[in-house]
Amino acid sequence: MQFGKQILNYQEEILQDLKELVAIPSVVGKPEPDMPFGKLPAAALQKILTRAKEMGLQTANVDNYAGHAEYGTGADSAAVLVHIDVVPAGECWDTDPFTTILRDNHLYGRGVADDKGAAVVALYCLKALKDAGVETQRRLRVIFGSGEEIASNDLEMYFKKQEMPVFAFTPDSEYGICNREKGILRLDLIVENDSTVVTSFDAGTVVNAVPCHAEATINCSAEQKETLKTLVQKDSSTFSSSEKEDGLHISAKGLSCHAMQPQEGKNAAAHLALLLGKVFSDQELGSLLTFVKNTIGLETNGNSLKIRQSDVQSGPLTLNLGILHIDNRISSAGIDIRYPVTADGKTIAKSITATAAGYGIACKIHGNSEPLFIPEDAPFIELLKEGYAHVMGENPALYATGGGTYARELHGRGVAFGPFFPEEGDRRLHNSNENIDLTYFMKHAEICMETMYLMATKP
Repeated sequence: MQFGKQILNYQEEILQDLKELVAIPSVVGKPEPDMPFGKLPAAALQKILTRAKEMGLQTANVDNYAGHAEYGTGADSAAVLVHIDVVPAGECWDTDPFTTILRDNHLYGRGVADDKGAAVVALYCLKALKDAGVETQRRLRVIFGSGEEIASNDLEMYFKKQEMPVFAFTPDSEYGICNREKGILRLDLIVENDSTVVTSFDAGTVVNAVPCHAEATINCSAEQKETLKTLVQKDSSTFSSSEKEDGLHISAKGLSCHAMQPQEGKNAAAHLALLLGKVFSDQELGSLLTFVKNTIGLETNGNSLKIRQSDVQSGPLTLNLGILHIDNRISSAGIDIRYPVTADGKTIAKSITATAAGYGIACKIHGNSEPLFIPEDAPFIELLKEGYAHVMGENPALYATGGGTYARELHGRGVAFGPFFPEEGDRRLHNSNENIDLTYFMKHAEICMETMYLMATKP
């Protein structure tokens, strides 16, 4: 008998709890005592753990890094890993990002897709098992992280005090089964602002999203201003300009998307840098903008940086210029690179560092998450296949992703699995108007429920 359909009885409760969780804008902020990611992620974590207690589940909070809800008995544990932090709202929303809006069978709000919706579903799967009095072979946990979006040490700190599950999955990707995750390399570029014309430049808020807006303030000759204005007018769908007391302000409009697929967006920072490069010399632009113009531009494959590569297992390297900031003192940029599972992140970082040094720019590695590659015949992958097949009537495919998930924290004991379906429309992850299709969302809930039932009961 398929147990997965039991979760459909909880749809209204799931949506209500999701609404309340989305209302907490749990963007990682300034650390505070006992709140390593700030007040709001701590508040969201406490919210969902309190709800778990109300359901009669066992809970634990590991210093507001992460926590869990648990059901069942047994010497070992299995787990579902989710996160309750979100990326900043950003711009260009049609509605309030922290108020869920239901329209045309789609629920909108920051976090509904990534990853609060999946978190609430997993919690209700535990409740459904408890309500049904299911006897378990092992304890089943839902682990809630608070710093996933900044690639933090939230789960590292959690597992210092809590046991590692024997197997697990994280619903933070797509169906079928993601057994290959590209490496994620993040670098900061820093140099003194040596531009003679650019007094400010601002684009992007997080490195793992394509910036959809950029703005620069320019002080230059009257002739150069007129040239800039002419170029702006020629591409008025992308650029706009206005004269202000502190100089000529030029804005660029792009299209945001997740850094794992930057080719699907339009990078406003890169477009604006290239526009300025058409008017000013390298000396006038300064070191950082010249570097961006010459070695990145509109490329998302790292070709001009001489780091372009690909493999059969996971596909090509991608590069995203996520942040670009210039003020009267400092020029800085943040770059996000997703590299193939057979590549070496340290070698890539060394190459970029050397190229940046040629422009007088310091390069600092902000993070290097090694790739994940789990063999297809791993026992827990067979269990995931079974859960999926019970609901969908077919086996899931195995695939690779450029995204980074909690699966990397499991040391070969887990993979990403759901919650999205390839045939769905754009969920707008890390973008404005983030949304879920309720029909697909509840189909995921069925698969999650069936799989968690097998995880808890299968010998």
